[in-house]
Amino acid sequence: MFIITGLGNPGLKYNRTRHNVGFDVIDLLVAQQNVTMKDNRAKGLVGKCTIGGAKAVLLKPMTYMNASGSAVRAVVDFYKADPASDLIVISDDVSLPAGMLRIRKKGSAGGHNGLKDIIAKCGTEEFTRIRIGVGEKPENKDMVKHVLGKPNRWDRKRLEGAYEKVIDALNLIVAGEIDKAMNLYNTKIEK
Repeated sequence: MFIITGLGNPGLKYNRTRHNVGFDVIDLLVAQQNVTMKDNRAKGLVGKCTIGGAKAVLLKPMTYMNASGSAVRAVVDFYKADPASDLIVISDDVSLPAGMLRIRKKGSAGGHNGLKDIIAKCGTEEFTRIRIGVGEKPENKDMVKHVLGKPNRWDRKRLEGAYEKVIDALNLIVAGEIDKAMNLYNTKIEK
């Protein structure tokens, strides 16, 4: 059972912000597969679906970004999942241009507080992550305001295109073809 986690912050205030791209991907999967998301004791919304022929649990932590690890750990424990083989986390990345993807089998948090909390709570850096570029913050802008801000129309179009690619990559990853997914999707975006 794969645990596919999209990171973000709950509430309308954060809807469609740069920090919520993980939630946006989960919402797209929910709409495409007509999944019902339910509250669970893990402080998250969960739903079950099939991706690439594999059973998966979709998770949107409702703990706010910086405390995502407690919701992820609870779901991983409940399903007796191994983070190294079963956990896939989708998050934003300010070091990548808007719409660019970076898929990794493992790694550090790279300054992302949501990933940092997941690593701390799960006790490992070994889990698959899909990072979606949201663009660097402008020089004179605060980082918090940048990630909690909404992208312009052009960047929104790039992000929405990236969400479809994330779903295609997920199909490959659950089929055991993460290297193929990295080769296909860890590329520069077209200008």
